[in-house]
Amino acid sequence: MPEFYGTDKRYNQFSAYLKNKFGQKVYKITLDAGFSCPNRDGTISTGGCIFCDDGGSFSRAHSNLLPVEEQVKAGVASLSEKFKAKKFMSYFQAYTNTYKPVQELEKIYGSALNHPDIVGISIGTRPDCVDSDKLNLIASYTKDYETWIEYGLQSVHDRTLKYINRGHDFKTFARTCDETMKRGIKVCAHVILGLPGESRDDMLETAKTLAEMGVDGVKIHDLCIMKNTKLAQIYKEQEIKLLEEDEYVSLVCDFLEVLPVGTTIHRLAGNGLQALKIAPLWLNKKFEVLNKIDRELLTRNSWQGKFYKVS
Repeated sequence: MPEFYGTDKRYNQFSAYLKNKFGQKVYKITLDAGFSCPNRDGTISTGGCIFCDDGGSFSRAHSNLLPVEEQVKAGVASLSEKFKAKKFMSYFQAYTNTYKPVQELEKIYGSALNHPDIVGISIGTRPDCVDSDKLNLIASYTKDYETWIEYGLQSVHDRTLKYINRGHDFKTFARTCDETMKRGIKVCAHVILGLPGESRDDMLETAKTLAEMGVDGVKIHDLCIMKNTKLAQIYKEQEIKLLEEDEYVSLVCDFLEVLPVGTTIHRLAGNGLQALKIAPLWLNKKFEVLNKIDRELLTRNSWQGKFYKVS
């Protein structure tokens, strides 16, 4: 079994990767710059993705009433006091964080990097909301900062993307990833396990495709039903079945086994805001789920990359 930065984990944790690179733990500061989303404002379609709530998957850690630079200062102060943290990444999470003119993006990103203890930036967005100018701007940070773009994909299957009202197809994601990685920007792909109509083989096809593409990181989520979403209405009508906890644990391990060992794993389960979540309730105990994933890999005598095949 490969060693993953000297940890006892059987997968390549993003946090361990950062600690190895910078010599100490790096903490993410979640920022809200007041971005919108073209899949919600009618530019692409109406209603947005069926799983997305009004917060746009934001943790609500800060208010966008504060300037970005002040949010960074507040985040540094809070994490320094609580965890004795010394190094940080600025993380733009909510909605589509490239959905402004490049001149505005330059000011926003610059404000997020204007602190001596910031060592990186991570930008969550859609693969259909970047262009050459925006990618060139973000690429300009790679010399001095750990620089990531997190693209929402969810699935490589176009029928699924259409069902969830994603607003783009897989080819758009693949083309954008290629343009991004060519510029030296690291790519993290977001995927959701348990999407309606997908089998185990379908979900593993997503893993194998991302492995072949050589994306730098993956963030794995279980399908969550959040209040005030189209998905909540579908769930209420009992048209979909969610994964049980043991099913999810097994699928995550299967997923990890076909990814290259070098792919950083940014998340293995997202539990969402409990106040807004309808189901699955077992995700409220996220750390128990993570521990079960660890135990399952150990029981299998398996690890990330065990069944990865170079094409």
